[in-house]
Amino acid sequence: MKSINISARDLEAFMALEATRHFTRAAERCNLSQSAFSQRIRRIEETAGVKLFERSTRHVVLTPEGSVFADEVRRIEQDLRSALANLQDLAARRVGRVAVAALPSIAAVWMPAAIAQYRAQHPQIDIQLTDCLASASLALLREGKVDFALTAGGDLREFSTRLLRKEGYWLVCRKDHVLARHTSVRLKQLAGHAMVHMARNSSVRQHLEQATGVEQLTGSSMEVEHLATLAALVVQGLGIAIVPELTLFHFQNPALHTCPVRDASLHRPLVLAQRKGEALSVAAQAMVALLLAQAKA
Repeated sequence: MKSINISARDLEAFMALEATRHFTRAAERCNLSQSAFSQRIRRIEETAGVKLFERSTRHVVLTPEGSVFADEVRRIEQDLRSALANLQDLAARRVGRVAVAALPSIAAVWMPAAIAQYRAQHPQIDIQLTDCLASASLALLREGKVDFALTAGGDLREFSTRLLRKEGYWLVCRKDHVLARHTSVRLKQLAGHAMVHMARNSSVRQHLEQATGVEQLTGSSMEVEHLATLAALVVQGLGIAIVPELTLFHFQNPALHTCPVRDASLHRPLVLAQRKGEALSVAAQAMVALLLAQAKA
């Protein structure tokens, strides 16, 4: 395929001649000498392989092919103006989309306030939020269905990550449980007590099992998929639970007691993950800035 040796300045010269139908006036409009201007028109015709203008001592008129080309150039100019206007809207955050995948606890505790603040500042931006476990959020990120993920588990090596916060764990038990007299506990104090655990594929459970001293939790245990189920079982006195701080809203029940677990190795790192080597849109960058500020608050 023959290379296209036509510049934007060449097209500007063509449209000036189409408008003025006079070489001298068109050359003046383009701030070119007449010879330089004629060279530009000749380059376009040589590249196209067809005459675009009929020239005489008095008149310059478009050939039928030149008329078609003029229409195409006007269309290209309009498309370029529209593209630039769209870019300006994106840069000014007047249009766009931000898609986020987040752990259910983050989606419930952090995201509502962040989304409300973001929409107040950028009402035209469409925000999509998916609340899901760590593995599902990373799958959405890997497939390009979200801009970034707010997560705490899974294999993050293929992504760029930023630590938002290290989240502590808390004990949840009934108020009439023997442990309810404590304002804080250590894992070794929980040995022998019946436990209710989250499923092993959850980030809650994964980080608990990595903590030093967790092997001391020797009491009988049950395993559930959902925090609401876990809370209901603890309310019935069927066991105690150890959960991250952001999930405590599930346990706001007058029958329950909560207090922090003071083991230094027991924490859940909350991270923002994005695809390596890919820049976030201006709209997504603004949401990230909000979330980073919120995580530090």
